[in-house]
Amino acid sequence: MPQAAQALRAIWNLAGLPEAALAHAGLTGADPVFPSSFAVGAAAQSTLAAAGLAACELAHARGAARRPLSLDMREAAIESTGWFTLDGKEPDFWDPFTGLYRCLDGHVRIHANFAHHRDGALQVLGLSAQTHTRADAERLLGAWRALDFEAACAERGLVATALRSFEQWDATPQGQAVAGQPLMTFTRIGDAPPRQLPALPEGAPPLSGLRVLDLTRILAGPVAGRTLAVLGADVMLVNGPHLPNISAIAETSRGKRSAQVDLRTEAGRAALWRLVDTAHVFSQGYRPGGLAQRGFSPEALARRRPGIVYVSLTAYGTEGPWAQRRGFDSLVQTAMGFNHAEGLAAGAGQPRPLPMQILDQASGFLMAFGAAAALWRQQREGGSWHVEVSLAQTGHWLRGLGRVPGGLDIDRPELAGCLDCEDSGFGLLCAVRPALHLDGRRLAYGRRSMPPGSAAPRWQ
Repeated sequence: MPQAAQALRAIWNLAGLPEAALAHAGLTGADPVFPSSFAVGAAAQSTLAAAGLAACELAHARGAARRPLSLDMREAAIESTGWFTLDGKEPDFWDPFTGLYRCLDGHVRIHANFAHHRDGALQVLGLSAQTHTRADAERLLGAWRALDFEAACAERGLVATALRSFEQWDATPQGQAVAGQPLMTFTRIGDAPPRQLPALPEGAPPLSGLRVLDLTRILAGPVAGRTLAVLGADVMLVNGPHLPNISAIAETSRGKRSAQVDLRTEAGRAALWRLVDTAHVFSQGYRPGGLAQRGFSPEALARRRPGIVYVSLTAYGTEGPWAQRRGFDSLVQTAMGFNHAEGLAAGAGQPRPLPMQILDQASGFLMAFGAAAALWRQQREGGSWHVEVSLAQTGHWLRGLGRVPGGLDIDRPELAGCLDCEDSGFGLLCAVRPALHLDGRRLAYGRRSMPPGSAAPRWQ
């Protein structure tokens, strides 16, 4: 059995979904499809296929016939780049201070795309973004030990990690905690009868009629919401008016409504509760415990809306000393050993990132899969459900897919023929089109991308 098909089967079985549905997934292609010594193509294809197939299986539980789903590995991997342009220009994603720095005994990576993270890391060095340059940071970090700087940033709730090898990561308590957990978890968190779902019109996308609240901002969570949207769900992105967003919001908002709610206020919290009252899925990627402090814990939602599916994303999982630590794809790649291993495979003598943010993308597809799979289980077993996904657990799973001999010898594929262009609320958006096909037809987004606050915080 091809590697991606094996990976899909393992993901499918983790959720306890029917074996018979797997016969309706047609996967084509094989690694390498992007230059990497890791099976990034199989990771993208298996997780995206799992999301699409779970949506179809939920539709089957709603009375629809099972439908053939097809997905090419090259297209799945290209979709996982998240590439786009606005008005003909490719956005500059990275702050000048973001990146890898040499230390006394290795390297550290600083994530500076949010100003408060950048400023905090620079303050550890006694620097300011207004008066200093990256060269100043490089000079000072040369006198630090990598683990000391990582620890100093972690104590302040900042995001920076030391570069590790796989062996070094495996020796850490967090590496051992992640290795002891499954790829993702499904937990029943309350009693509820199976919820009556809206009728599904014949031929409609499989998640039509289902409502998803998307309280995420950084890549994996928004990818999950976008995936649920292209599968037919009514997805409402809920942003705080005071919270910063990354430029990728233009690409990941395709298919969604986009509202603003200020959870610091009583009126804002009341508005979110009104949305929860008729939602089927609540997806969130706040820092650990952040939403619970506002009253929106999984247990609180299960009491208010019995039968809801609550999906949570973390950086390093829910166990181990890093369970409360924040992180992003590039940092997790660095901490877990991927950059070190890819650099060794390239023979370059320098750390090398994976060719796309595959931990974010695959985790987003897994969140979408988890939402649909938990809704299927809710139909069968009742209850409210909590689905938990982390970038680190996805990374551990990716490593378990093995290495790709000669994977670094190929060129990046061309994007020509893989893009759709349309007017959006952000400008002319050209982005990678959906890779999933149902009944031999490519899926498409039902709404154009719009900026935060363009929709009212209410269901229509």
